[in-house]
Amino acid sequence: MRNTGRVTPARPTAGASDVRLADALSPLRSDPSRSAVLLDVDGTLAPIVRYAEEAHVPESTRSLLIALARRYAVVACVSGRRASDARRIVAIGTISYLGSHGTELLRAGWTEPTLDPAVRDWSRRIQEFGREADAPELHRLRVRIEDKGSIVAFHWRAAPDEEAARAAIDAVAARAEQAGLRTHWGRKVLEVRPPVRMDKGAGIVAFLSYMDLDAAVYVGDDATDVDAFHGLGELLAERRLRHALRVCVSSDEGPSELAQEADLVVDGPDGVRALLEALLATDDG
Repeated sequence: MRNTGRVTPARPTAGASDVRLADALSPLRSDPSRSAVLLDVDGTLAPIVRYAEEAHVPESTRSLLIALARRYAVVACVSGRRASDARRIVAIGTISYLGSHGTELLRAGWTEPTLDPAVRDWSRRIQEFGREADAPELHRLRVRIEDKGSIVAFHWRAAPDEEAARAAIDAVAARAEQAGLRTHWGRKVLEVRPPVRMDKGAGIVAFLSYMDLDAAVYVGDDATDVDAFHGLGELLAERRLRHALRVCVSSDEGPSELAQEADLVVDGPDGVRALLEALLATDDG
């Protein structure tokens, strides 16, 4: 766990790593009523799948999240998906969801999310771009287009010819930039976004700013989660948090920058599940 220093990255799989995991989580476990647990969804809680609409969180992980929500002050999922889609995948109503990379907030118990007004003004233009880009060539290459409201995503995972699909998506990215929109690359996906600040770090800072917290952990697996790490760093620098733990979920496709900036590394969704179990463990158990 960080305060003024940096925890040596560790993989909590067995032996000494378990001890280091417990040490890293100690500031959160010592006072759950003043701690926040923040988690990415795809690749973190839900295993990566061929088709985004098939993603789901295993029941064993859901049970841990429900228990965490009863014990910790804040439990929230932070996703590039719409907040309502993230909640559908996680299937828990007692935690909060920050969708569209933190610009959309669906608090625990709410029925409808709220959207950052700066982003809302661009949603129609983004959706128009998605419709214009939805060309027969992309269908032929099996590129999947996902409407995220204020974001449109182009997936080439599992395309028969991934190289050709990526080339077609490169052309889409060039058109988006020429149109004054922003592009962001993830794990075999291009996101076209509004030209406003739209990242998980800003969303987390806004979400936690008015809460009386002492510690927070963020767990993620992709390039967008680097922004979340930076958001925790901002809260530390402003002394709105005393402790922050940044956890990288390792994978063959994960960006090297994420592991480099992490305080701790775990192996895939199974490693995340072990981390959640550790957050629930008591000092005498």
